[in-house]
Amino acid sequence: MKFAVIVFPGSNCDVDMYHAIQDELGEEATYVRYDEQSLANYDAILLPGGFSYGDYLRGGSIARFAPIMTEVVKAAEEGKPVLGVCNGFQILLEAGLLPGAMKRNKNLKFMCRPLTLVVENNTTMFTSSYESGEHIKIPIAHGEGNYYCDEATLEELKSSGRIVFKYNENPNGSIEDIAGIVNEQGNVLGMMPHPERAVDHLLGSADGLKMFKSLLRNWRESHVTHA
Repeated sequence: MKFAVIVFPGSNCDVDMYHAIQDELGEEATYVRYDEQSLANYDAILLPGGFSYGDYLRGGSIARFAPIMTEVVKAAEEGKPVLGVCNGFQILLEAGLLPGAMKRNKNLKFMCRPLTLVVENNTTMFTSSYESGEHIKIPIAHGEGNYYCDEATLEELKSSGRIVFKYNENPNGSIEDIAGIVNEQGNVLGMMPHPERAVDHLLGSADGLKMFKSLLRNWRESHVTHA
């Protein structure tokens, strides 16, 4: 399975994402610059965290117009897995691939620490290796992680099972304790916590590795050939 790790000016979690795939998952990862013109050769697209374009205006608002985003949207429409973490989540929101918006953390401070998440939906291609309701340890590192959407969108997210992760103890004021959501088709996931920083017990948790294993299993099952 081939993963594209998108690198924007200001990305700083791209190396973590690359390590999670290449060294921990044992699959192929490639850095893909923001100005590349194709993602056709990749099976999954990863948008890492950081401060793309310095987070000027607001997180993700400039990166959303990078040339590679045309291909990210195309990949999403084709049904390829697209994962946006932290700043990557913000970019997906700005690009309209996921609903809602990000506000500053309720305490107006940058926060960086391990947290407990609750797996709300384990039937997605990203979460099939988890148990429903499982508590997992995944770190956060953000200043604009306060997820917001209007009431109609929230009800749709809840009724359709698109809220994938919730905070066990909400750190940032995110509505309904939301930490991660998927699109209607279930192939685009945005989340503020960093699973790529929880792929080895030496890092304090390996719970994030299950997400990447879920993607790999889904890809293998959908690409199996029978004689």
